[in-house]
Amino acid sequence: MTIRAKLYTAIVVAVAGLALAVGVGIWAMSSLGDRFDKVQAASDARALALQLKFDITDFNGWQTAYGYDDGKSRPLYLAAFDRFKRNLAHAKAELTRPDETRALGAIDSATTDFARLDARAWTALQAGRTDEVRRLFLGPEIRNFQRAASAAQELADLEDARASAEDQAFKDARSDALRLLAGASIVSALLVVLLLVTALDLARLAERALAERTTS
Repeated sequence: MTIRAKLYTAIVVAVAGLALAVGVGIWAMSSLGDRFDKVQAASDARALALQLKFDITDFNGWQTAYGYDDGKSRPLYLAAFDRFKRNLAHAKAELTRPDETRALGAIDSATTDFARLDARAWTALQAGRTDEVRRLFLGPEIRNFQRAASAAQELADLEDARASAEDQAFKDARSDALRLLAGASIVSALLVVLLLVTALDLARLAERALAERTTS
């Protein structure tokens, strides 16, 4: 192999090593970006599930309040229930896995029964039948609330597990990417060293050849 061929080969090998390092870096950034998006989506889902839990407790509390203050707090109950319905609709659009859909369906069913019974209680309160109102609130309405709260807790547990799993997957992917980057960098550095060694060796050969021509 000629000196030029050896030099070209060393250069090609070194450039390939640099390309390997760049390629691994690009892949690692893309992979981590995808993983981070999944972590963010899981975190948003968990926040939405927790919001539903809060909403259910919130409107139930305001319902109890208006049952004991002769209806003064009912506008606050209605506002809280409307806020819950908006968040539930958002959750249905965003959380579409079978287990999520099942939990959301249970929440929807329980709160529909809750609203239906609330309408009866409000009618009774307007008619002055406070004993009936309290019987409804302290009996069947509590059971509706418990159904909704239990389903919301199930959803929150699902989303918490999902978020934890995605967070761990991101950490694992980051560790894998760092190891691959370190390996690619070492390979690239060794190939650059090989290029330098080859260049020095070829330079010595060239000097020796030049010296031999001079002496001859």
